[in-house]
Amino acid sequence: MPLSIRRDDLLPGRNFIGRWCEARQGRRFDVADPATDTVFASVPDSGEDDARAALDAAHAAFPAWRAMPAKQRAQVLKRWNDLIVANQEDLGRLISREQGKPLAEGRGEVAYAASYVEWFAEEATRANGDVIAAPVAGRRMFALKEPVGVVAAITPWNFPAAMIARKIAPALAAGCTVVCKPAEDTPLTSLALIKLAEEAGVPPGVLNIVTASRERAAEVVDVWLDDPRVRKISFTGSTPVGKHLARRSADTLKKLSLELGGNAPFIVFDDADLDAAVDGLMVAKFRNGGQTCVSPNRVFVQAGAHDAFVDKLAARVAALKVGPAGDEGSQIGPMINARAVDKIERHVHDAVERGARVVVGGQRLAAVGRNYFAPTLLTGADATMACACEETFGPVVPVTRFESEDEVIAAANSTPFGLAAYFYSSDVRRIWRVAEALEAGLVGINEGALAAEAAPFGGVKESGYGREGSVHGLDDYMHLKYLCQGQL
Repeated sequence: MPLSIRRDDLLPGRNFIGRWCEARQGRRFDVADPATDTVFASVPDSGEDDARAALDAAHAAFPAWRAMPAKQRAQVLKRWNDLIVANQEDLGRLISREQGKPLAEGRGEVAYAASYVEWFAEEATRANGDVIAAPVAGRRMFALKEPVGVVAAITPWNFPAAMIARKIAPALAAGCTVVCKPAEDTPLTSLALIKLAEEAGVPPGVLNIVTASRERAAEVVDVWLDDPRVRKISFTGSTPVGKHLARRSADTLKKLSLELGGNAPFIVFDDADLDAAVDGLMVAKFRNGGQTCVSPNRVFVQAGAHDAFVDKLAARVAALKVGPAGDEGSQIGPMINARAVDKIERHVHDAVERGARVVVGGQRLAAVGRNYFAPTLLTGADATMACACEETFGPVVPVTRFESEDEVIAAANSTPFGLAAYFYSSDVRRIWRVAEALEAGLVGINEGALAAEAAPFGGVKESGYGREGSVHGLDDYMHLKYLCQGQL
């Protein structure tokens, strides 16, 4: 049955530009439940005028917000955190309804989002500068941290609460103001979070959000890219879009945080605890049906452990329950839309045509719904297959057998991406060799769940740059100003 929420006011269905408002042209677009493809809401289809109005509001609000003592900004963020936690059930249901993930994961995402708001509420009061030892007498030298200015946050559909919190919380904590565009597939959760931020006392103009359809997304974002008043872009999404943002913002030399595509390897050595490795892979791969940026995309298992590992994994994959979030016990929900299912099916067919074998799954689940694909395990995968070169972004595990450590390190690094990597081994010396050799911003060592608000999150190579979370998380929203006072 469809998921419902208790607080109707968490579905404002409008933009927020200092106040709740419609798009200037009065256009709207529909939001559908991916479990059924049923339209259940609509939001403004914004354009250039709306994007510019949001920027005007953020620019006007910046001087007062940056001047507010950090402790007061922290108190606002703490109230926002408390409201997110208090509304966890409704927010979790909303996430599951518009994004499709199982309800337990929807609730978990809300807790994860709140953890970033709480973390940066505390970090707001710790953005300290430095007193520098002067090289000559009669001088005093200082380095101050200051907010960069207006931040444009562009968020993806797969974690509509966590990603907006992970960008907006540090921006507000640093003293920046924000304009935001959520993904067109999942705008409702983002609007609900802005509603709670308003209740928490974020002043008008400090935090603004405009929604836009896929057709008008570039129209909105290009306004922010071209305007010098936007001093920072924070984006999570595909590498091609990230490159476009970098190129387009070059004329005004904006600061950029880009968390882009991944092609994560998951390596299991002969000396690994195979049960732990299977557990770790299940957590890392099948969360949100494989629709996560850090989801293992290529699984390498050493020859001596290969068959036993595949047998254990096959039993676990076959036991996964697929269904809509409203069904009790669902572990894998729908993919976000039909295009996603088409890509998954193409990857599986390509792998089979090139010699891979389907052990479990391998087909659409039309009896469940149009956007469902069976959890799938493939063996005999190799580097020629599309699933080794592109993010599948679905519940497909392609397993490749390998012989030596050097061989698998070379294979793991033979990609332009470098977001996450995982490996399992009980050899302490190997652990350090492999951890240092892997070209990735995040490395899970005998662990499949990496993310935490206290840890720096981000990639290398074409997976982007900048870090979100951790004690380093404010740095991308601030700049250093050096002061030198002489004649003392």
